[in-house]
Amino acid sequence: MVCQEITMIRGKWLCTWAAAGVATALFTSTTVAQAPRDGRDQLPRPVYRVGQQQPNPRLAANNNRPVNPPNPNEHPLEPALRMAHSAVQQIENNIQDYSAVLVKRERINGKLNEQEFMYIKVRHEPFSVYMYFLGPERLRGQECLYVEGQNNGNLLGHGVGIRKIAGTVPLDPNGPMAMAGQRYPITEIGFLNLAKRLIEVGNMDKQFGECEVKFYKGAKINKRVCTCIQVVHPVPRSNFRFHKALIFVDDELNIPIRYEAYEWPAKPGAPPPLIEEYTYTDVKINNGFTDADFDENNPQYNFH
Repeated sequence: MVCQEITMIRGKWLCTWAAAGVATALFTSTTVAQAPRDGRDQLPRPVYRVGQQQPNPRLAANNNRPVNPPNPNEHPLEPALRMAHSAVQQIENNIQDYSAVLVKRERINGKLNEQEFMYIKVRHEPFSVYMYFLGPERLRGQECLYVEGQNNGNLLGHGVGIRKIAGTVPLDPNGPMAMAGQRYPITEIGFLNLAKRLIEVGNMDKQFGECEVKFYKGAKINKRVCTCIQVVHPVPRSNFRFHKALIFVDDELNIPIRYEAYEWPAKPGAPPPLIEEYTYTDVKINNGFTDADFDENNPQYNFH
């Protein structure tokens, strides 16, 4: 297995919300403090390297072998869990807030949705999220806000076009309208929540065998050097959530910036169907966000 460079043609990441007759999709996000409009008007096209089964002779040799040999005395997931715990500690101790472009794609009810782009701001204390949709065009301009402990626990969102007439709509983040077409609620957005979920799933999976884990250096997400962790469950079992998962951890920031998971192939030799993929690009940490960055009355936002 090596890393092969691939260009993503329109990416999306993490949550859509539908409000009755107003927004067919209001998505979750994290926000950047008082970012200029220009920063939200560019639709990024992430370039990343994804592990492939066939070697590519053009790539450096160190991309073709695992970073560390496995320890036969521990479960194969233990090294990955140590990395995830290290990421959680790094984020909790050193990152107060960040902005990013979230690229999301999910399979819902058997259908793989199109990719979506969201400009996000996130603050950890209190947990706060602002989201602005960059694409696709039918969603461009939609916004969403969530602040823990405010608005009776609701998120605030508005649609675009004719749907904007209804104005800002409060939604229960775990309710059927907010979760329509979504795999996760807005309360789970962000790479801190991603790292914690990886630990949760890893702890469940390590109760069982049939798990292959490999580490690869030299993976890149938009020129960010990463360590790629590949986890494979070769045999379909009801206790496993995926056949294969790839996690990309930024080597400098020590945070997971991409996650992708696949189902088992329908037949031997067939490609595994994508379940979900999430990518954080253009990450900027510790912007000094204030309450104004997560206020519906912010003049840079369009909540009414």
